[in-house]
Amino acid sequence: MATTLFLSLKPLSSPSLTFPSTPTNHHLTLTTTHPYPKAQKHSTFPKISFSSFKNDNNTPPETDCPVPLDQQPINEYQALSNSFPFSWASGDIVEYCSRLFVTGACFALFVGLPVCWFGSVGPKSEPIRLVLGAASSGLFVVILAVVRMYLGWAYVGNRLLSATVEYEETGWYDGQIWVKTAEVLARDRLLGSFSVKPVLGRLKNTLLVLGTSLLFWIVILIDSESSQKSAYIPPPQEPGGRAIPGVYNDESARNFEPDAFCGESVAAP
Repeated sequence: MATTLFLSLKPLSSPSLTFPSTPTNHHLTLTTTHPYPKAQKHSTFPKISFSSFKNDNNTPPETDCPVPLDQQPINEYQALSNSFPFSWASGDIVEYCSRLFVTGACFALFVGLPVCWFGSVGPKSEPIRLVLGAASSGLFVVILAVVRMYLGWAYVGNRLLSATVEYEETGWYDGQIWVKTAEVLARDRLLGSFSVKPVLGRLKNTLLVLGTSLLFWIVILIDSESSQKSAYIPPPQEPGGRAIPGVYNDESARNFEPDAFCGESVAAP
């Protein structure tokens, strides 16, 4: 019986291993990028990407930053660099100068020149003064615009370079101070040193040139006005000479209004 049971058992089938008939080729695709990004056309200052500084919550992953998003220095810098007219200062030098020139020329032509024309006594006889006055008004407006840009960039630069951040949670009455971590401080100072300081240097040079030009125009305007006044003043006359027309004289008054001098004795000549 044992022999019958042993013979009735069938051999177990071995697992079949199948191999592909053709070898499979695996290709590894490598993409290389240039280590240095292309220079932007409209900017002469280095731009630092914000994607390496932010996560989905606009906050460094290692830091629980309590400062609101709109009061964080990095967000203030990004908003300032994209706003009008502060973005002019960080753009190309040719576009920056051309925009300032167009601003000053438009103000001088449409505002300064009409004011000088209607405010002058003889506009047709004083064309040089009209041009100088209009040009001075245009320079003054451009200086105001550059000063406004400088104050905005200086404010953001100070917040980036500072080790602390002053912020308001809900209003002016609950101001707080947050101390930056090492990572945030290094990031902000990198932006302040390589992106904000060059802009401030450009604005300082612009203010120096515009201030010198405005002072030069004012000196020329004052000199031309004083020379024209000296041409209108008559030369001094000797005592006892001919009376100037329009000046009061007793003899002329007696001739035209004798009733006003009734009872007064006329001195003998």
